[in-house]
Amino acid sequence: MRVVVDLNRCQAYAQCCYAAPERFVLRGDEMLVYDPAPPEAERAAIDRAVLACPVRAIRVEPAAAEGTA
Repeated sequence: MRVVVDLNRCQAYAQCCYAAPERFVLRGDEMLVYDPAPPEAERAAIDRAVLACPVRAIRVEPAAAEGTA
């Protein structure tokens, strides 16, 4: 899986940080740090973060297959 955050849409409400604190962290006032390629075992936490985002800035995409263009 690949996690994508639209940082132009993100308003730093930090709901993703509460839903998946191991994968999303706010640094300073508004800088979101996240893992764009978390392990599949974290899928439930990532899904909680997606649902918790009030501005729908987070989405999950399938991981790109290796060796494809």
